[in-house]
Amino acid sequence: MRARPQVCEALLFALALQTGVCYGIKWLALYKTPAALALNQTQHCKQLEGLVSAQVQLCRSNLELMHTIVHAAREVTKACRRAFADMRWNCSSIELAPNYLLDLERGTRESAFVYALSAAAISHAIARACTSGDLPGCSCGPVPGEPPGPGNRWGGCADNLSYGLLMGAKFSDAPMKVKKTGSQANKLMRLHNSEVGRQALRASLEMKCKCHGVSGSCSIRTCWKGLQELRDIAADLKTRYLSATKVVHRPMGTRKHLVPKDLDIRPVKDSELVYLQSSPDFCMKNEKVGSHGTQDRQCNKTSNGSDSCDLMCCGRGYNPYTDRVVERCHCKYHWCCYVTCRRCERTVERYVCK
Repeated sequence: MRARPQVCEALLFALALQTGVCYGIKWLALYKTPAALALNQTQHCKQLEGLVSAQVQLCRSNLELMHTIVHAAREVTKACRRAFADMRWNCSSIELAPNYLLDLERGTRESAFVYALSAAAISHAIARACTSGDLPGCSCGPVPGEPPGPGNRWGGCADNLSYGLLMGAKFSDAPMKVKKTGSQANKLMRLHNSEVGRQALRASLEMKCKCHGVSGSCSIRTCWKGLQELRDIAADLKTRYLSATKVVHRPMGTRKHLVPKDLDIRPVKDSELVYLQSSPDFCMKNEKVGSHGTQDRQCNKTSNGSDSCDLMCCGRGYNPYTDRVVERCHCKYHWCCYVTCRRCERTVERYVCK
C-alpha cells in the first residue's frame, strides 16, 4: 500500500526538525532573559534558555560575561530585523528562539546570515564591554604598533577585539563542538559562516579620533582603534548574504570539504557565506518551510527595490490605506524656559500586500 502524500509530508517535516541545524543559535533565546534575573550566582546559569551543557559550563566559569552575552542576543535580534525590514524574509522568525521554523532549522542562506551575525555580535559586545569597564577580566585594547599619522597620537581606550573574539568564539561555537550532533556538512557550514561573521567584525575595526587644540583648531588628534556599530556590520553581512554560495560536501584529497555546487573547481572563499539548502520565495505562509508569507506586509509604492509593492507582494497586488496623523508643529521657545507647539494634522498613505 502506498503511503498517503500528507503522511509522507508530515514524516519529512518531523525528520527535518530532528536533523535541524539550528542548535548552534539557540542561545539567542537569551534575549528573553528577564531583567529581574540578577545573573550573579552560578545556579542562575541553569535558568537561562537555549544553552547547551558546554555553554552552561562557560556561564558558570565566566559569570561576569553573561549580562554582556544577553545584551548581544538582544542586539542580534534588533540588527537582523532592521537589516531585513525591506525583504520578504524579514527575520521575524528569529524571535521564536529557541524553537525555530525551518528557515533557520536547515542549512539555508538565512541561517547562514544569522550564524554570521550572531558570532560577530557576541564578540562585538564583549570587546565593547571591555572598553566601558563592565568586565573585570579585561580592559582597553592594545596600542597599535604602527604610527597614527601626522598630527595624531594614540590614546583613549581601544575596543578589545582580541579578547572579544576569544571569548565570543568560545561561547558561540560551543554547540558546534559537541560530538554526534548533526551532520559533518552542517557543522562545517555553521563554523565557516560564524568565522565569516568574525572576519566582518575584524574588518570593521577603524581608527577613531578626537580633536584637541585652541578654539577647536584640531592641532592634535587623540586616536584609538574602535569597532563600527553592529548595524554597519549587519549591512556588510547582508551584502554577503545576497551573494552567498550554495555548496556541497564532497571529497577533496583525503578529506571531505565544502565546495561550490556549480563551481566546484575552487575551494570556498573565507569571506563568503555558504549554504547547503535552497530557500522558498517566502511569498506565501507555509510553516513547514519556515515561511511567514508577505500578506499584510507594508510595501513601498515608489520603490524599485526589494520593498517595492511588486516584489514584496509577489504580484498579488496591494491595498491602499489613508491614515490621519496628528503631531506637534510650529514649536516656539519662550524665555524662560518653556516651549509651546500647535497640533497639526497630515495625511499619510500606506500600502499593504493582499
